[in-house]
Amino acid sequence: MSTVQRGTKVPARWRLLACGLVLVTSSALAATNDEGIVDVHALPQLEGAVEDTSRPDPYRVEYRVPTPEAVTSPAVRKLLSADGWVPYIRPLEEKSTTLNFKKGRQGLSVHFTQALGRPDQSVVYYSHDRIYGNVPFPDNASDIVFDGTRPYLGCITSGALDATSDFYAKEMAAIGWQKLTPETAARWTATGLDETVPNGLRVFYEHPDSNATGFYKQKPVMLTLTRRDDGRTNVDIRVAPFALPSELKADGDLAGLPRPNPTKTARSLGSASSNKREMSAAVMAELPAVLAFYHRELAARGWQENGNAPLAAGDEVAIKVSTAEETGVLRLGRKYDFTMVSLTAQLTEAALAARIKAKKEADERFFKDAEAAAKQVIAADEARRKVQAAALSDAPLNALADSKTPVPLPETAESVKFEGEDGRLEFSSTSSVKALSTFYRVTLKNAGWKEQPSVINQPNMAVMEFLKGSKSISMTVMQMGPKVNVSANGSGLIMAAAKPAAGSEMQAKATEPLKPDSDSELPVPTQRSSTSLASTKMPGSTAPFRRELEASIPAPLGDVLAFYRAELTKLGWQEKADGATVTAERAQIDFTSPQGPAVLKLGRAKGETSVNLAQKNPDAATKADIMPKPGQARLMLGNIGSQEASLTINKQTIKIAAGTGTPQSPKGPMLDLPPGKYQYSLKVAGRPPRNDTIDIAAGDAWGLMVGPTGEVLPLQMY
Repeated sequence: MSTVQRGTKVPARWRLLACGLVLVTSSALAATNDEGIVDVHALPQLEGAVEDTSRPDPYRVEYRVPTPEAVTSPAVRKLLSADGWVPYIRPLEEKSTTLNFKKGRQGLSVHFTQALGRPDQSVVYYSHDRIYGNVPFPDNASDIVFDGTRPYLGCITSGALDATSDFYAKEMAAIGWQKLTPETAARWTATGLDETVPNGLRVFYEHPDSNATGFYKQKPVMLTLTRRDDGRTNVDIRVAPFALPSELKADGDLAGLPRPNPTKTARSLGSASSNKREMSAAVMAELPAVLAFYHRELAARGWQENGNAPLAAGDEVAIKVSTAEETGVLRLGRKYDFTMVSLTAQLTEAALAARIKAKKEADERFFKDAEAAAKQVIAADEARRKVQAAALSDAPLNALADSKTPVPLPETAESVKFEGEDGRLEFSSTSSVKALSTFYRVTLKNAGWKEQPSVINQPNMAVMEFLKGSKSISMTVMQMGPKVNVSANGSGLIMAAAKPAAGSEMQAKATEPLKPDSDSELPVPTQRSSTSLASTKMPGSTAPFRRELEASIPAPLGDVLAFYRAELTKLGWQEKADGATVTAERAQIDFTSPQGPAVLKLGRAKGETSVNLAQKNPDAATKADIMPKPGQARLMLGNIGSQEASLTINKQTIKIAAGTGTPQSPKGPMLDLPPGKYQYSLKVAGRPPRNDTIDIAAGDAWGLMVGPTGEVLPLQMY
């Protein structure tokens, strides 16, 4: 524990801490001294309560009890009622699980949650709730609806009308409410206060501003008492109608429909461009003012009124409205002290048909423009290849002298890469496909090799197969831009002692410590011969579902594995011991990363260590609704072609509409399958069927996208 000796100077941070403690103490004292704020720490708690004191708060208490919420809630209601707290509900919050209480001029809110991981326990929260417009509750009142901000009170008391009138005359005066007289009401209304209430009475009050009682700029209220047939009395206190706005201004639209101001609550369905839309609101104004608002605003927007519509439950007004393209209904009714508004609108059949036609035409233009653009690109590419092909030489070729490869190299060979142990040969050349194909057909035939027939023998690409005894060579000659690329592999190219001259240099480099590339999103050494990083995510989202790094590193597998274990640990990744495989030729380790599960795979290929590092983000996948069911894999199907496609897999046939997976129709069919290897067949009208296989693992999500020419592009999404 730190101590400060006498006579030493107290550091500034200690002085700040002391000031902070003084402020906390002052806040607690202020909460205690404010008569409008309840001391929540002095309230009774249920038996067995364990209070959470980790975050002290003078205005809030949190405690845990050993009962589920269904039992805790009525127990708290009973406990606080016995302590003099009167429960009530707020207007329009009848289904809320929060309990509200009033005791004099103090308010209290109580809400509940299930204890984390414990359905048999619940947590209770007491919070103060300041009442800005206090009015008295009669004794034995029931069905209490109260809002202390306006104020509003609706309830039923068992007292007779006269007794209830005497109660309010006494109690309203006791908390500072003063009866309005014709003289004091003159600044609010010129119509006077002479109102008769059948079987009841009405009184108007106002309250001066008072810091002592917590009143500030409260509007006059109207108290209405009515005698019920059962002898009880209805009580209603609300802001006096003459104190409410008589002309309403427009607030922001909802679903493109006008909304008046002020409103207590409002919601909408659809948007301004939806085929069907709806707006509803609870307006803090009298019905005539709200009706006048809609007469004005709808007319200004080109809507016509077409007579009355049938009244529904709660309606006082129902009016048919329409424009050239839409029909709708405006409904107004009263609930508590609100005017309830419901305004619906939907396209006519003719307008809907026109909209569908316009969308179809727009989609057709999109696909037509895309097809034209693709043809233009293909034509330009074809023209470019022809120009490049014209620059290639058709001259007969001679073999390169002193070649160390099992097959001869032409004299125009460039960038030669030969891997004798793996039986691979690659190089580029300025000679044409025709010249290179002729060179190898002649030279290999003279060396005793026999060519197998091939159907691919075009000006820009040729595939040749050669056999000699038990050995074989497969060779592809293809124009790649201004040069021709030649790649060959097979047992006829294997030479056990054939290592490139640069091998010694590569081995020397492999002994250097691997250094991380600071610019890479996933760890990768700077000493690498190739790398690629891919991520899958929804358009507009910054969080990918899956990230995958592939790299080839000229270093032993053990060095690469040590590099990744160190770098991934720095990022907070934790290695899973179960299922890890590490040999001299390959390694696979599962990790848990802060974003989700990940796997590292290492292997040996072409004298280097290959790296595949994949990381998943289950939160992003769940939000995008691509997360597979537990123990299964998910396929998401799309079609950017112009015709419907039919995919058959696992004895199921799924139709994929044209345009599925494009911005116009982003979400396509999805299929959950057990993990395994599946054959699938794709059919598109006018094109031959395409058959292929896909291997899917549990927890993976793959996309199968049908291309414009009927091909299928598989892509692992998660």
